[in-house]
Amino acid sequence: MTLSTIRPPATRVRRLTATLYGYSFLDEFVLLYPVYTLLFSDTGLSLWQISSLFVLWSVTGVVLEVPSGAWADAVSRRLLLWLGPLLTAVGFALWVLVPSYWAFAVGFVLWGARGAFVSGALEALVYEELERLGAADRYARLMGRSRAIGLVAVMSAMGLAGPVLARGGYPAVGAASVLACVAAAVTARAFPERRLAAPQDEESGTATLKAGLAQVRREPAVRGAILLVPMVTAVWGALDEYTPLLVRGTGVPDTRVPYLLLLIWAGATAGSLLAGRFARLGTRGLAWLLGAAAVALAAGAAARTPLALGLVAVAFGAFQLATVLVDVRLQQRIGDTGRATLTSVAGLGTELVTVAVYAGYAAIATRSAHSTAFTLFALPYLLTALALGVRARTGARNESPREGRCTQ
Repeated sequence: MTLSTIRPPATRVRRLTATLYGYSFLDEFVLLYPVYTLLFSDTGLSLWQISSLFVLWSVTGVVLEVPSGAWADAVSRRLLLWLGPLLTAVGFALWVLVPSYWAFAVGFVLWGARGAFVSGALEALVYEELERLGAADRYARLMGRSRAIGLVAVMSAMGLAGPVLARGGYPAVGAASVLACVAAAVTARAFPERRLAAPQDEESGTATLKAGLAQVRREPAVRGAILLVPMVTAVWGALDEYTPLLVRGTGVPDTRVPYLLLLIWAGATAGSLLAGRFARLGTRGLAWLLGAAAVALAAGAAARTPLALGLVAVAFGAFQLATVLVDVRLQQRIGDTGRATLTSVAGLGTELVTVAVYAGYAAIATRSAHSTAFTLFALPYLLTALALGVRARTGARNESPREGRCTQ
């Protein structure tokens, strides 16, 4: 056996890594992100109309999440990674060329479709390619870094959006966003995809979906991993939309809000970068991580001071780390067949919980401060941490007699 047969092909791993990092940056480097609500308001949309657009966005993701995962498994994951950014490019172009409620609505439908197409397909493609190259143990580190790069892209877009908007208005911001989407689509073409694709027809997609759902029913480990994804991912992902209001509630001037938001984003970025180091964290460790993050979130939000937002940044970093880790657990438990489908099932759960959090947040924040809402939404993480802790203790108790017999 030669050295080359026991080591992963380094060149192919580097190519996959470079493509993933480039795609992650370009897919999030959208200058419209920090200003699109301003565009809606300046066009004359009411708050009710703007809220209805967000609901339409979420509903589109719910409807397309699982079918798109089955399509990715049956046809081509790289195809969906290429097509997704092009859909958002068309939507963003409509927003700035013919700004109106219906143009915004079409844009959000396309954006929701993009999210469904990419969700599941990206994780499945990267994991299986690494597994084929004998480097599956690198998945946590690569995905953690790619998400950190995406966060850096968002922060970069936040910094550039203001000057570009001042110089060229919404058309310039929109043009830059469209170009970034097109560049992401071009980059997606470089993803390797060396797998045996199923026949490209509707029946194969349906069969893939049925096979994936059958695996969920048959294997408790897969079912548990799928349920854990929305429990970890959805709440803090929804709360992120309200962080500007939380920051403003500390009493700082609006001119300082972006800088404190960058602090929170920096915390999430750090969490992504730590994913490789904590890739082997067990159930008990994950329980402690979520419990500590919940306490930090509640304490940081309840204090209602700019300094305490550092605790919120720590909490978001821990949640981002946990998000990567539960994805790793899911990918390790899924068989090769239906990987994108089952990842999309987890994504569907995340979308549904996210919508529920939006509704719950609105109900709480209309009657109390935003800090109160953030504090209360730390509770689901405490409950999740408790459930994981009980599960870890039960598993250890069940295994200890067996281990004792083996050592005798």
